[in-house]
Amino acid sequence: MIYEGQICRAPMERASFMLPVMVGCSYGRCKFCNLFRHLAYREIPLSQVEAELRRVRDMNGRPRRIFLGDGNAFGLKAGHLEKVLDMIRGYFPQCEAVNMDATVTSILMKSDEELAMLHRKGVRHLYIGIESGLDDVLAYMEKDHDMSQAYEAVKRISMAGMIFDAHIMTGVAGAGRGAENAEALAAFLNSTSPRHVVNFSMFHHKEVPLYQHILDNTFRPADELENLREERRLLELIKAAGEQPVIYDGFHDYIQFRVRGRLPVDRTQMLDKLKEAIRQYEHRSPVISYVQGECPHLEKCDGLQKVWDMQT
Repeated sequence: MIYEGQICRAPMERASFMLPVMVGCSYGRCKFCNLFRHLAYREIPLSQVEAELRRVRDMNGRPRRIFLGDGNAFGLKAGHLEKVLDMIRGYFPQCEAVNMDATVTSILMKSDEELAMLHRKGVRHLYIGIESGLDDVLAYMEKDHDMSQAYEAVKRISMAGMIFDAHIMTGVAGAGRGAENAEALAAFLNSTSPRHVVNFSMFHHKEVPLYQHILDNTFRPADELENLREERRLLELIKAAGEQPVIYDGFHDYIQFRVRGRLPVDRTQMLDKLKEAIRQYEHRSPVISYVQGECPHLEKCDGLQKVWDMQT
């Protein structure tokens, strides 16, 4: 596969055929994200997309699920996506689902008729970066949506027949606001019933705008202990609507901790695992997930231990 940049997709898509339709992210202004900042955004020509479909077909590939990359493929215009979906159907008539990342804004920019058409053409599952349940945090991080818009976007794709996963981040609200963010997120998740909830606990990268706010002390990052407590509060509150469980997957890659399961079925075991992790970190020096650098102002971080370069 000809691919520019680093591959980024939801864990649930690891067995899907990944078909690039763009390079980078058409939005690219979230303060915390460094996945695509080194790339100049552009749409991949349809001729190149078709060449990739032909290559996989000629290698006897018969994918049943296809994931469109990169950063927010649903941000492409509906007409462009329709052409891609028609090509997919032509090369792989057995394909059962075409899935991709989306933003709240990219959903709201499409009409109900366009959403229905995209579902009819094969779009089934969208992965939406909700991140926080707090409007002021979303605005601070320049997420380009508020919670009322998130509710509206989910309602509209649901009416069109699509399902969604909610991507969130513990730690995104900063130090001292973990429980508040967990409670706001739980209210949203309980009202919108995502198929999966994926928590990518926050990293603090030197290359992103948020790092400057850490340097000037206008954003105080939460440590990993608070992130674990935030996650515990969230798991206490998430409910499943009807008989369909909520599949939860929580990544704390910096401290190499992961909790996953089905809610409410596995709630007790998940909370027990978090309880043990919290117990361990209560007796350690605070750890903050700085990446590619040490704590920028150790004397201003209440004595936080230095965290040296980490290769990711």
